[in-house]
Amino acid sequence: MRLNRLVAAVAAMAMAATMCAQSIYDIKVKDMDGKEVSMSEYKGKVLLIVNTATKCGFTPQYEELQEIYDKFKDKGFVILDFPCNQFGEQAPGDIASIHQFCTEKYSTTFPQFDKIDVNGENESPLFAFLKSKQAFKGFGNGQQAKFMDEMLKKKDPDYASKPDIKWNFTKFLVDANGNVVARFEPTVSMNLVSTMVSSKLY
Repeated sequence: MRLNRLVAAVAAMAMAATMCAQSIYDIKVKDMDGKEVSMSEYKGKVLLIVNTATKCGFTPQYEELQEIYDKFKDKGFVILDFPCNQFGEQAPGDIASIHQFCTEKYSTTFPQFDKIDVNGENESPLFAFLKSKQAFKGFGNGQQAKFMDEMLKKKDPDYASKPDIKWNFTKFLVDANGNVVARFEPTVSMNLVSTMVSSKLY
């Protein structure tokens, strides 16, 4: 009983912290070494924030993410990578092994952070904030979109009405003023993501 109360109290504190956050820059996250990092360090940057996994059908998007990063990193753009194991346990292992996989297989160079939860009692305050600003609007069209929709409807017929992160490689675009301007489901074309990023750069 005490443990349940403690868990509930911690979750309530995390939610309160998120609700108190007037800006994305008020939020703190942990880097891959467990060091606390303030999002204020990214003031003035255009950000693409992604929850990732290493054993997912969408994992090859790492290659395209790196291409987008290489294209725009000198123009005030940063990708922030947050591994998450909540979807099919597709991000196993510790952060060191995940980082090694990403750098060796996809030659990633953008910042990678500690593993997090993006939904539920222990969800990251950052992703709670992002979800509060950009709700789920559907997977779009195409075979992948249809597959994702059917898969999630089997688990929860009302899944589409909830703002939760639905799967790995959900992306949020934050402009240079800290506004969360877009949410991209993993089924969205990476060409469209790149175009949207470009539109927010000066």
